[in-house]
Amino acid sequence: MQFQPTEDQKALRDAAKRFAAEKLAPGYQKRAKAHSFDRGVLKEMGALGLIGPDLPEEFGGLGESCVTSGLITEQIAYADFNISYIQLLGSLMGGMVAQHASKEIASEWVPKVLAGEAIIGLGLTEPRGGSDAANLILKAEKSGNGWRLNGEKTSMSFSEQADAAVVFARTGDADGGARGVSAFFVDLNQAGIKRTHFDDIGTRPVGRGSVFFDDVFVPAENMMAEQDRAFSTIMVGFDYSRALIGLECLGAAQASVDETWAYVQEREAFGAPIVQYQGVSFPLAEAETQLTMMRQLCYYTLSLRDSGMPHTAEAAMCKWYVPKVACEIIHQCLILHGHYGYTTDLPHHQRYNDVLGLQIGDGTAQIQKLVIAREKVGRVALQYDKKAKGAAK
Repeated sequence: MQFQPTEDQKALRDAAKRFAAEKLAPGYQKRAKAHSFDRGVLKEMGALGLIGPDLPEEFGGLGESCVTSGLITEQIAYADFNISYIQLLGSLMGGMVAQHASKEIASEWVPKVLAGEAIIGLGLTEPRGGSDAANLILKAEKSGNGWRLNGEKTSMSFSEQADAAVVFARTGDADGGARGVSAFFVDLNQAGIKRTHFDDIGTRPVGRGSVFFDDVFVPAENMMAEQDRAFSTIMVGFDYSRALIGLECLGAAQASVDETWAYVQEREAFGAPIVQYQGVSFPLAEAETQLTMMRQLCYYTLSLRDSGMPHTAEAAMCKWYVPKVACEIIHQCLILHGHYGYTTDLPHHQRYNDVLGLQIGDGTAQIQKLVIAREKVGRVALQYDKKAKGAAK
């Protein structure tokens, strides 16, 4: 299948490309050392329509397709991998709030996200859970006309910068797994909330960390989706973000490949540009081939979503395969630059460290392969794990 952008999509893609090249690329490595974003940059993105273009027009969005969102994400990531998180999270969390939160909450917060004036985080992962995302301890207990949250969320992106978060908590049976999990929209600037950040080797501006909830009150109207059924209802949105993650990683790898093509034409050895040697040109030719195939996969997945067709397996493929291969490509580009590539003067090491985190975050390769197997043969693919757990007891 071919994915030819429309004129409107080309205009937004080109606007993103110009903004990324002029405003983002020059300061990528400097910004990568910080633990926060410049909110002014986010507002510039918002003013250009580069955050959540797929969100509904009633909230100030453009009502564009998921493919359009992907085009923008790839262009931003080409210049600054970390800032592309803003667009990804804007589409994911903005869409989640627009679809599942109350009209009052959506009307207040989604326009702020689109304007680059607010960041909404996701409170899902817990210290003991990891890949077992539904194994939640954080509790929400009834209290008057609302709920009180107690517990910890960890590995949360924008842990210290987010203005609000969609927090998943256990409202039902402690052993109920996904059943018994509810979601709440929580303003993070209130008493009883403590936040930390981790000293990660990459994606520092995204600011991954822990958020602690100590008897935090949340009004009843802040519950999203149906009580005790939020996990299965809302988690389908991650099929979207997995394709966008693929394009994030692809954009960063493409930048390194383009820079390496330029370098190997200028660099000489034994009296000739090193691009003439197959040991140099072949790895780059292979990288271009891999990038082209992965790009097709990501946009195909987004087009399936736009068409309302199943795309869970394809999204899982985007999530496990593209970050892995993108890291390998960036690694090869660094090596082709020789000793100079090993310095911090060039951005390859930064891209590698940034992309590496997405081989872990938002679902490991092992989990994505289980998802693919389940989509192909049904839940029989998971029976062995269940029997193993039973035997262990």
